Order: sequence, then C-alpha cells, then structure tokens
Amino acid sequence: MTQWLKRIGRAVAIGVAWAVVWAPIAVVIGTTIIDPDNSMDEMWAAIGAYPGFLCAVIFIALVGIAERGRKLDQLSLARAAGWGALAGVVVGVFPFTIGTPTSSVPVPQLALTVIGSFAVMSALSAIGSVLVARISKKRQLRDAPAHLA
Repeated sequence: MTQWLKRIGRAVAIGVAWAVVWAPIAVVIGTTIIDPDNSMDEMWAAIGAYPGFLCAVIFIALVGIAERGRKLDQLSLARAAGWGALAGVVVGVFPFTIGTPTSSVPVPQLALTVIGSFAVMSALSAIGSVLVARISKKRQLRDAPAHLA
C-alpha cells in the first residue's frame, strides 16, 4: 500500500510541475493563435494547466505499464518523448469527442492546433522530466556516503 501511495504522490507532483509549465504557454497559444482578437472569454492559464496535469498523469501511467521495472531516470529520451506524445494525443483528442468547438476557427485547424500542441508539449515535458530525474539521481549518488554509493 505504501508503494502505491508513493507512486501516486510522485505522479501528482509531476502533474503539478507540468501544469505550472503549461499554463503560461497556453496563454501565449490562446491569445496569439486560437483567439488573436480576444473575442473569446477564456481563462487560458487554466486551459493549459488542466491538460498539463492530465498529460503528466497519463504519461506516468503509460511508463508504469509499458516500461515495467524501469525508473524514470532509466528511460531513454526517445522513449520518454514517444510516451509523452501519446499522452498528449490522448488528452488532445478528448475535448473533440465530448463536445463541439465554439471557436470561429475551423475545426480541423483547431484540432491540429490543440492536439499538436498537446503532443509536442507533452513530449518535451516528458524529456524534461527524465532529465530532472537523472539529475536528481546523480545528486543522490554524489551526496550518499561512500559505503552506500
């Protein structure tokens, strides 16, 4: 039970980190590409934070299932990018399956923008997460007593 709680805690922590990074990027994408004339009344930071969190949690779940036995710092950057992109596509497709877009932007352009940006951001975030995990692992090894390292 304790192992599962640790994993859930790590997934939530990574999700919060991705959400914090994604929020300002969503503001830029929302105000320059999707709604350049400010006709929509949207909270772009929240629109970036929620998918960022969901992509991170799905990424961690995919890695946990597909890369069983490997820790995040042991994952190759290419595989991390692939799993991250898949998580981004899953989250990016979701809004188009549950409703109809209210934007004046044509649906194919909107879908490409949303799904594409989620996939790219998720892949980059996954790579960043692996790099942070590797740096953390190196610091742990460096700071560990000689008999434990």
